[in-house]
Amino acid sequence: NIEFAAEKNIDAICSAIEKTKPALAIIDSIQTMNSQEAGPDVGSINQIRICTAKLMAAAKNSNVPVFIIGHVTKDGAVAGPKMLEHLVDTVIYFEGENEYGFRLLKTVKNRFGSTNEVGVFSMTEKGLSEVTNPEKFFLNRSDKTLPGSAITLLIEGSRAFAVEIQALLTKSSFGYPQRKSFGFDLNRLILLSAVLTKRLGLKLFEYDIHLNVAGGLKITETAADLAAVLAIVSALKNKPLKDTAAFGEVGLLGEVRCVSQTDRRVKEAQKLGFEKIILPKGHSSPGGKNIVEIENISEIENLF
Repeated sequence: NIEFAAEKNIDAICSAIEKTKPALAIIDSIQTMNSQEAGPDVGSINQIRICTAKLMAAAKNSNVPVFIIGHVTKDGAVAGPKMLEHLVDTVIYFEGENEYGFRLLKTVKNRFGSTNEVGVFSMTEKGLSEVTNPEKFFLNRSDKTLPGSAITLLIEGSRAFAVEIQALLTKSSFGYPQRKSFGFDLNRLILLSAVLTKRLGLKLFEYDIHLNVAGGLKITETAADLAAVLAIVSALKNKPLKDTAAFGEVGLLGEVRCVSQTDRRVKEAQKLGFEKIILPKGHSSPGGKNIVEIENISEIENLF
């Protein structure tokens, strides 16, 4: 029971919402709406402000939830004035790459509840369906572990995800070695390579380093530093890390620094059955025989 209205005038739309009182109203998109009070410029700051204010008034007067769809830029931020996010009660991002089947639903603002939640959905032939075990997209738990692979635990909202980081090292054919990454910050990769070269004496300047986050996820937190370092060392030594998960921030001095929500990451790794969990020393954790705490990356030599 879905009704459509090919209308761009915000006054007519608000009138229809208050008259019909649907279970849900969706505006697609706010940048195409116009109000005679704001002048002829569709999509301008004044237009968006007035149209959004009228939609909010209509929603509260008729007790109808209204979803306002806004355009986003190539960087993933809401296009146009940031003022739109300040006006509404809740801001939700629906993210995902076209070449991958999963989508992430994240709340970045919520006046009436928590923002520490994230939903993972998969695009199927029947439409979007919830993914109850998201690690199947980001993790390959095969019996044969190959060199250059390391598993880390990331936090998205209130959920912990196990993600595989892959590293490939090849002899550099030019005088200047290349550093390339997909899903991992390139500047962070360059920094970690310099730390490994200086603190462990590894001759990484002889190799091109390629780093990839399996599943197409983009990592923004520094908790993946330790796993990236382990993947690079594993690829260099051609020795695999067997059934191991690791997380922690790596500093310029080679120290492994604590990260937030250690308990949640450890519990997720234990639930997935990892035999060894490597984490920074000195942070409270649930404990267990499979916990390995390290203070400096110089200690990772003993892990292979």
